Amino acid sequence: MAKIFADITPLRESVPFRRLWVGNGLSSIGTQLTVVAVSLEVYDLTGSTLSVGLLGLVALLPLVFSGLYGGAIADVHDRRKVALLSSAILWLVTICIALQAWLGLGNVGILYGLIAIQSAAAGINGSARSAIVPRLVRIELLPSANALSMIVMGLGTTIGPLMAGILVANIGYGWTYTVDVLTFTASLWALFKLPPLPPLPRAGENDGGAPAQRAGLRTVLEGFAFLGSRKNVRMTFLVDLCAMVFALPRALLPALGAVWLGGGEQTAGLLLASIAAGSFLAALFSGPLGSVRRQGLAVVWSITLWGGAIMALGGSVLFGGRTHDGVISPWIVGAVAALVVAGVADSISSVFRSTILQAATPDHLRGRLQGIFVVVVTGGPRLGDVFSGTTGSWLGEGWAAVVGGILCIATVWGLASWQPSFLRYDARHPQP
Repeated sequence: MAKIFADITPLRESVPFRRLWVGNGLSSIGTQLTVVAVSLEVYDLTGSTLSVGLLGLVALLPLVFSGLYGGAIADVHDRRKVALLSSAILWLVTICIALQAWLGLGNVGILYGLIAIQSAAAGINGSARSAIVPRLVRIELLPSANALSMIVMGLGTTIGPLMAGILVANIGYGWTYTVDVLTFTASLWALFKLPPLPPLPRAGENDGGAPAQRAGLRTVLEGFAFLGSRKNVRMTFLVDLCAMVFALPRALLPALGAVWLGGGEQTAGLLLASIAAGSFLAALFSGPLGSVRRQGLAVVWSITLWGGAIMALGGSVLFGGRTHDGVISPWIVGAVAALVVAGVADSISSVFRSTILQAATPDHLRGRLQGIFVVVVTGGPRLGDVFSGTTGSWLGEGWAAVVGGILCIATVWGLASWQPSFLRYDARHPQP
């Protein structure tokens, strides 16, 4: 059984990682709770879907900037201090969000401003936290540690939105945001208990200290220069963009529920939850992943499975045809199954891509590469929404999923042919 379920060795061996994992789990639930509750509050105040959609734009721009610059900060300062300070800002912003609800201000502009600050702090925080993990566990345990992180992320994206709807409906926005304040306190405690994590000396330095430098444009560009010259690390970003840009079905889901499968918003929510459920199941049963050595090959096949699952989603829609009078189509079973498989594939890909990025990147550059990672995983899905929304309007939602899946598979194997070293990547000898 131990070989099937997630390997908890990182939790047993590393007390700091265990504390960080528990704190991340609680804060993930609270963060998702606030994300959904803020969307509901903005809609209650404005009655406008556009106003809700603008939350994404308000959050994206600060996140892109702070993700890149925050990675540079994490590389030249003690990562514990960077993560702790940015978490304190996140905590204070959440308190302010709760206060505006308790005071009944009802001002959308205030909410937009707080979300922008929160997003900027989150970019720095995410870069620092991800760069911390390789300092807390042995390199051979990174796949297991990343799989464990996927478990708490899956719980957060599943439980948080569900709790938000229940809490807002029963106890109001003020108490809902206050719950997030309390859960985030656990995250602050976990970071406070970490040991100091100053920059490590670079190879060839004998004085025991890291080189003195300041975070700025030059240090950010150093990260991009490293990425541009290291094929295997670069491929982890490119193949993920293939999956997210060409085969992310998120923008198709409302129409699939309203026009094709029936059930409207409930069906759209079920389909989105199916991806999260698949990701959680893959992480839960991730024990065998620790023995995989050809991690680049595993990433390519995982993304191939993702593309095939999205094609199957489109096939279920096309075979079922349009619904009539909102009657739920029996083909919804096939659509749900396809998205569960997609979630499994996405989770496996994410574990190995994160592991390659962490293991093959020198410690003094990990923060910057994690910052670029934050930008990619944030921007890629938004490009995917544009692509799938456009193709859905041109071809219909079913064919958009089929074509997107085909393009995803063709492009990822085209990249693998262009950079065959990625297919030969060996976790025992990580090469960037």
